[in-house]
Amino acid sequence: MSDYILLKWGTLKGYDLKNSPEAFESIKRYHDESVSLSAMAQRDSDTQKVALCDAIRLVNGDVFNDWSGEKLTKEHAVDYIMNYGRKEG
Repeated sequence: MSDYILLKWGTLKGYDLKNSPEAFESIKRYHDESVSLSAMAQRDSDTQKVALCDAIRLVNGDVFNDWSGEKLTKEHAVDYIMNYGRKEG
């Protein structure tokens, strides 16, 4: 199975990065700050968002939205992370 990153509630839900060492290093940076065991309760800091977006850009595999099951482009996934929960208008 290829590497993947799983997103939900605008944050990281899961990953498998055995073949993406650079992306795994970014995930380790993401975990330098406290992380909730619940994606729903997680509130990423700006530093965590940057680390997660770096991992998304570097993953040698796919990025999925766990809520919808949708496979995301890396650009869409980065936008999802950076703008989740922001109101339009």
